[in-house]
Amino acid sequence: MPRLAAASLAGTAIEFYDFFVYGTAAALVLGPLFFPTFSPVAGTLAAFGTFGVGFVARPLGSVLFGHLGDRRGRRPVLVASLLLTGASTVAVGCVPSYGSIGVAAPVLLLVLRFLQGLGLGGEWGGAVLLTAEHAPADRRALWSSFPQVGPAFGFVLANGVMLALSAALADAEFARWGWRVPFWAAGALALAGLWLRSSLAESPRFLEIDDHARVPFVEVVRHHGRLVLLTAGALAIGYAVFYAVTTWSLAYATERLGVSRTVMLTCVMAAVVVNGALTPLVALLGDRYGRRPMCLTGCAACVLWMLPMVALLATGQPLLMFLGILGALLAFVTMFAVIAAYLPELYEARVRCTGAAVGYNLGGVLGGALTPIVATVLAERGGRVPWGVGVYLTGIALLSLVCFALLPETRPVPVPAVEPAVEPTVG
Repeated sequence: MPRLAAASLAGTAIEFYDFFVYGTAAALVLGPLFFPTFSPVAGTLAAFGTFGVGFVARPLGSVLFGHLGDRRGRRPVLVASLLLTGASTVAVGCVPSYGSIGVAAPVLLLVLRFLQGLGLGGEWGGAVLLTAEHAPADRRALWSSFPQVGPAFGFVLANGVMLALSAALADAEFARWGWRVPFWAAGALALAGLWLRSSLAESPRFLEIDDHARVPFVEVVRHHGRLVLLTAGALAIGYAVFYAVTTWSLAYATERLGVSRTVMLTCVMAAVVVNGALTPLVALLGDRYGRRPMCLTGCAACVLWMLPMVALLATGQPLLMFLGILGALLAFVTMFAVIAAYLPELYEARVRCTGAAVGYNLGGVLGGALTPIVATVLAERGGRVPWGVGVYLTGIALLSLVCFALLPETRPVPVPAVEPAVEPTVG
């Protein structure tokens, strides 16, 4: 289990590095380079629009790679999704700017972002299921949480490279070529990920399946449609919170408040490091107290914290901004630390790769694709404190709270070591 968990963590870290580095670039530099005829705010919105395309592609990737995972095994998904995401990320770093090739530049950016999302849509299902289906039932949340640590590692790595380049280069150099370096580095990371995953064994639960679903997605829609919609609605707030504090807040702080890129990236990265470190510890609580109670607790915390968070962000003071972001991510991790165990347990094994991944990535469309765009518009129309953003996030949190309340608990019931004696029946 430690070797398998480490390989899954490393793989998801690499895949999410590819995905996050685009989000950071969209917040900091892509608007002026690829949409120079727009105003600064419109350019940022257009860049966030290409960012959102990746989320739209993720459910399609779940269907495509979920079919492969439910028909051929979880392991092939890990290789194919990593190759697709890595190649498209490297290609983003090679796209000329609008000044060089005109409108073809944003079009290419859009296509490559779509391919990134397609690959990531398959990655989560394969990595999580391979770990969850190997794990012992009483520690499934713990072991399944390691792929969930991967996004934190990927985010810190992506933003660490951006931070180093931003600090070392002048603004003109960073805009000309510095932002491309993290995308080029994705090629080496993808090769390392393929090497790590080459020796992983197939899931024992998949090998036990005798009757594989002919078209898994059709079966999921027909028999588990309500469950998919509930899980998507439940997970929407996690995506909304994460991308509000890691993507929108970068653009808001640097453009509206005049906070330096270096300071803002440092605040966000420090909060994400704490989030990643706490993930396995929170997952242990999920093994002890259940998946659903942890999700309800985290969701309720989001309802209470979104307005204070935007107020702290609006101060422009690094320590207060850090506290606002940290509080939001603590609520986020309370939910998402147990999701990798919770979602697979909701679906039967023969359609698990498709069902769990589609529900997970549809939540990304609802919560992640639109949040940076909507938050940018609301912040622009509001005063110094973007209360509208807080209200928007609180509304999503209430929707997710209702969805979590309608989902069942799935934590395996402990089996007693010694069966109690059965009293003889009289009469």
